[in-house]
Amino acid sequence: MVSMKQRSFLTLKDFSGEEIRFLISLAADLKAAKRGGYEQKRLKGRNLALIFEKASTRTRSGFEVAAFDQGAHVSYIGPHDSQLGHKETVKDTARVLGRMYDGIEFRGFGHDEVEQLAAHAGVPVWNGLTDQYHPTQVIADFLTMREYTHKHLSDIQLCFLGDAGNNVAHSLMVGAAKVGMGIRLAAPQSCWPDPKELAYCAAVAEATGGTISVTEKLEEALCGCDFVYTDVWVSMGEPDAVWEERLRVLKPYRVNRQAMEMTENRHAKFMHCLPAFHNNETEVGRRIHEKFGLSEMEVSDKVFESEASVVFDQAENRMHTIKALLVATLGQ
Repeated sequence: MVSMKQRSFLTLKDFSGEEIRFLISLAADLKAAKRGGYEQKRLKGRNLALIFEKASTRTRSGFEVAAFDQGAHVSYIGPHDSQLGHKETVKDTARVLGRMYDGIEFRGFGHDEVEQLAAHAGVPVWNGLTDQYHPTQVIADFLTMREYTHKHLSDIQLCFLGDAGNNVAHSLMVGAAKVGMGIRLAAPQSCWPDPKELAYCAAVAEATGGTISVTEKLEEALCGCDFVYTDVWVSMGEPDAVWEERLRVLKPYRVNRQAMEMTENRHAKFMHCLPAFHNNETEVGRRIHEKFGLSEMEVSDKVFESEASVVFDQAENRMHTIKALLVATLGQ
């Protein structure tokens, strides 16, 4: 039996491949129960604090709906709703919230903040995203992969194109290594993963039978893969000079029809953690088009809207996998 009672969830590094698979299977069961109308509330009487230093659509919705479905209550704490980091240290805030809540979610910037919360709260703390890791996203991604292929996770070949040094790419590497999956990352060298992260994942993969490769060559990464994954190229708030350089070096790594054809796999699926800049119908999309002349960034609109795209299944699965996490760590 796998038990995750009262454990925090900060990075997939802290969990075994068996534990990751357990969360995915539990999420699949909870998803079926919700859709079948026989879901049981296992979080009655629980109170959760949701701390958001960064804006969110999927993470916030996922935690709130998952908690409500399971009978828990939540308090949303936005960037201006507490003294965290302003008049009060993270350590002190953790000790206060830990006495009032049964669990704490944190979505913010520095990974050290979520680590401090977990060290001092005395209750489970869940990482909803930091600059370094996005572990709840990867559990949802793996559930989605399981739904779209008959292969075991350890037999899947995943390709990530674009900024291979960001938090999503790092978390995908860790998750893939833990379950023995094959992952190939294609990016310009300036956007390769952190060497320490890569070395850690390579060592884990060697023990689990997984494979990890990093290359600048699209064909090498894409050929034979089952899933093609990408993420945004630049974080909001970066100066225009950073945008201009990042767009220049990453433009060849856009997921378009040609990239999907390079898989030589007619069943290959496209994945994205969202939001995606696939057109100029948003405020940011229009600004990018006006300043840099691009109407599409990391993915073409044709691929995003194609039958190969499973991005909204991923988005829904954020809720089911977050629910599994809550039930596994707090459930009665």
